[in-house]
Amino acid sequence: MPNQLGKRYRCEVCGTETLCVKAGEGAVMCCDKEMELQQAKQLPSSD
Repeated sequence: MPNQLGKRYRCEVCGTETLCVKAGEGAVMCCDKEMELQQAKQLPSSD
């Protein structure tokens, strides 16, 4: 899967988080494993 500009990635082994500042081919790697793409956090509703 190509790197996605502006997306955050997290290593499940050591917990390192990184922000992709340049899109490209390949995978973001850490601890010899592919890093997981982080999901957007839900913002609290403003009722």
